[in-house]
Amino acid sequence: MKTALIFNIQKFCVHDGPGIRTTVFFKGCPLHCLWCHNPESQGFSKQVLWTQEKCTGCRRCEKACFQRAVSVNESIAFHDPSRCQLCEACIDACINNAREIAGDEYTISQLLNEIEKDRPFYEQSKGGVTFSGGEVMSQIDFAAELAQACKDRGISVVIDTCGYAPFSSFEKIMDSVELFLYDIKLMDPALHQRYTGKDNGIILENLKKLAQSGARINLRVPLIEGINADDRNIRDIIEFVQGINLVAVNLLPYHDIGKGKYKKIGGNYQGETLIPPSDARLNEIKTMFEQAKFNVKIGG
Repeated sequence: MKTALIFNIQKFCVHDGPGIRTTVFFKGCPLHCLWCHNPESQGFSKQVLWTQEKCTGCRRCEKACFQRAVSVNESIAFHDPSRCQLCEACIDACINNAREIAGDEYTISQLLNEIEKDRPFYEQSKGGVTFSGGEVMSQIDFAAELAQACKDRGISVVIDTCGYAPFSSFEKIMDSVELFLYDIKLMDPALHQRYTGKDNGIILENLKKLAQSGARINLRVPLIEGINADDRNIRDIIEFVQGINLVAVNLLPYHDIGKGKYKKIGGNYQGETLIPPSDARLNEIKTMFEQAKFNVKIGG
């Protein structure tokens, strides 16, 4: 039986495609963007999250862990992933809900049951389900089967993707998808490598091929001052997509709401100095796209 690793199912979303949507977040992403607001989505396996503010240092988690993967020192719980077998004993032992697992295995039928619960909202708002991540294409066989099952039930499917995958993955799923939310971050390949960990060649090529295949595409551009909100990058994006039939362009100003998550996974947030463009700059960028005859919106 096929399963996928899912780290969140979010209800009543209004920024992940048309109408009211249920967003299913697939775990695992080939990119590691400096500004990622879902760092728990990047790994391809389950992870233990720890919230220091909820922890009282009672040591129940330490005592429950037979692998000695957890140790507590001065109310700070240290987690050793190399010892952890993800048995969840420490989570069951925590009376303060300071520990949790990011990632659960779901079958097609289990996810369909969750998606179907919100059908009345889809019908009233012309919404549906959005597959997000992480990166959906990293679990493509499961995602394609789930998308087809949703389509067979008359439920609209939207895919939110970074575009970093073999194009064969898009071919497996595109017939079941109403709309692709496609990210373009940086046009310079060296800068893309620096800030996301990967070259952008396959991303740009896939966008061209997807458009040539007749897919409906919303281009999404996350904007971070000092990284990709400069005129050169914006002009290069506009030039690249000039011949592509896009439904819309969404300009997404940087936010740091995921900052606290890095500590939960035992990581360090590298984006302390990141800021969004000013409102004036966002409107300048919006005007640049509008002058190139694109339908543009600031926000999702």
